Amino acid sequence: MPEKIILDCDPGHDDAVALLLAHGSPDIELLAVTTVVGNQTLAKVTRNALAVARIAGITDVPFAAGADRPLVRRIEVADDIHGETGLDGPDLPDPALELDDRHAVDLIIDTVLAHEPGTVTLVPTGGLTNIALAARREPRIVERVKKVVLMGGGVHVGNRTAVAEFNIFIDPEAADVVFSAGWDVVMVGLDLTHQALATPEVAARIAAVGTGPAAFVGELLDFFGRTYRDVQGFDAPPVHDPCAVAHVIDPSIVRAVPTPIEVETAGALTLGMTVADLRGPAPAGCRTSAAMELDHERFWDLVVDALERIGENPGSGWTPSGRVQVDGQVPA
Repeated sequence: MPEKIILDCDPGHDDAVALLLAHGSPDIELLAVTTVVGNQTLAKVTRNALAVARIAGITDVPFAAGADRPLVRRIEVADDIHGETGLDGPDLPDPALELDDRHAVDLIIDTVLAHEPGTVTLVPTGGLTNIALAARREPRIVERVKKVVLMGGGVHVGNRTAVAEFNIFIDPEAADVVFSAGWDVVMVGLDLTHQALATPEVAARIAAVGTGPAAFVGELLDFFGRTYRDVQGFDAPPVHDPCAVAHVIDPSIVRAVPTPIEVETAGALTLGMTVADLRGPAPAGCRTSAAMELDHERFWDLVVDALERIGENPGSGWTPSGRVQVDGQVPA
């Protein structure tokens, strides 16, 4: 049976790929998509999510907007990586879907409670504000959720600071709630996602799919690659967020190890650090784990397969710009 997930996101180039992977995978049943402030303001990331839905032909999944600010801190966005719109590069179509009337937190709670216990996985790929609010508003979902597979954090590396990853850093109090709530949490952090590089070979495979959604991903990766090269010195961009979806599809592709993980909320230099205790075997009853090893080829196989399954969507309102180059050539 397909794994039932709620995708909580802040698109974001890699969030867009995560949404396409979740929609196109036969092993995922996408129950709902919720948005949260993060890579850009809530209004911008919500519009981006709806635009991606139109490109992919997603018509039967509820989308809801959520928290427009962190629990207690000021808003910080990642415009240096994702641009002014949060999804710079492609020219996005106007959304076709209407937002659900509910707040994202209410949609998360309602969706979890509407399904059998242990059947719904939460997949947050942005800040954890919505997930923390849902757990605090309706504690029953902590017992009913199968697990939380989040993109964020890192054991040995940060990106917003020397030790803190962006999604955790922007709302560390929310992250602390999520990691300590008492449900199973898989942290798909930078140790793993920095292995998910969209190399020229990967870009060529995606271009060869030959559909509008695949060309859209090509334009995403083209812009994303340039900002990652300029800002963080990567030769090829790490595509973080689909790794969390991939772990739900097949945990052997994204291997996680049990380890206690706590979130630093007070350190002057370490705010937002995810502190993983790897000094020995995880204690009995440990409910947190950290993803450490990626099967790069099988991961991209999942993404390419999902794009092939999505196919062409003539009503998407989107056409390639022709700006993307793969190995020095503009793909046909």
